[in-house]
Amino acid sequence: MLGEIEDYAILFLDQHGHVGSWNKGAEIIKGYTAEEITGMDFRLFYTEEARTNMIPDLLLEEAILNGKAQHRGWRVKKDGALFWAHVTITTVYDEEHKVIGFSKFTRDLTDKLNAEKELKEYARVLEFRNKELEQFVYIASHDLQEPLLTVKNFVGLLRKEYGELFDENGALYLSYIEESTEKMKYLIKDVLDYARLGTHEAKELVDCNVLMASVQQEFSNELAELDVEIDFDNLPRVPAYELALKQLFQHLLSNAVKFRKKEGRLKIRVSATYEDRHWHFQFSDNGIGIEEKYKHKIFLIFQRLNSQEDYVGHGIGLSHCKKIAELHGGEIFVNSALNEGSTFCFSLKNDR
Repeated sequence: MLGEIEDYAILFLDQHGHVGSWNKGAEIIKGYTAEEITGMDFRLFYTEEARTNMIPDLLLEEAILNGKAQHRGWRVKKDGALFWAHVTITTVYDEEHKVIGFSKFTRDLTDKLNAEKELKEYARVLEFRNKELEQFVYIASHDLQEPLLTVKNFVGLLRKEYGELFDENGALYLSYIEESTEKMKYLIKDVLDYARLGTHEAKELVDCNVLMASVQQEFSNELAELDVEIDFDNLPRVPAYELALKQLFQHLLSNAVKFRKKEGRLKIRVSATYEDRHWHFQFSDNGIGIEEKYKHKIFLIFQRLNSQEDYVGHGIGLSHCKKIAELHGGEIFVNSALNEGSTFCFSLKNDR
């Protein structure tokens, strides 16, 4: 049975380290046939450096002392090629508990080692690019804000010093410029907020009931004016980036209020269940809903389904929600029916 195993090199050594038996796995991994290797010293599988440092001998001594020895390092095939191996040497005793040899199990981990190296390199490159992108966003935003502020200031001066000289069209043009600069200011802020999500913040245990109550209080004047009914209870405490999670709740509440029906009372319900190591939240409303064909677009940055005249916004709020959910090891999607309402479903990984 041992002889037929192909994934592991399994061999037996005498008390001096000479090969006594050789399975198919050893032939595949090391390249020698049983006839070629039987009786040979197992030290030839080690690199010259390892032999100089007495690694094979030290492993046999450790196995005799402790009954077993394990080691990872480079080994040599018949053709001289190197492979990364995990080796377990176990001492074999006779009936009188005298050492008569060793069993040696070798596993080729070269592919795993290469995969780990590639993953580390990918992570390094990704970290570098993220830092580079973050720096670019900050620099670009600063460079955009400076001329934008200049435009805004000079429009104000034009209106103050020469406002009476403008006819109706001139005044309208100035209003358009002011509106555009104000919109650009908020777009820059939103992009900066989007880039900063999850940075320089540690996770902590967040009580979502307290968080939702805080968000509701921030919207209290608007909610009272519109007579909005909000229902939430028994929400969990979750490990999260508190500021980011608060933004997620703010965006979803703001979204529900913005896209309410013109008639009737807006009702919002927030609930959560636990399944498969994730907290699954549902944020439901009875608003105007979303057409099926547009559901894939709403989480894309700067994507808008309605005109600016009907619903004010910059098309970035739900993209924030998507990034926040993914930052917490989860996802977000929406179930919705036109004129019936929407349920935004998002999950947060419970990694504590």
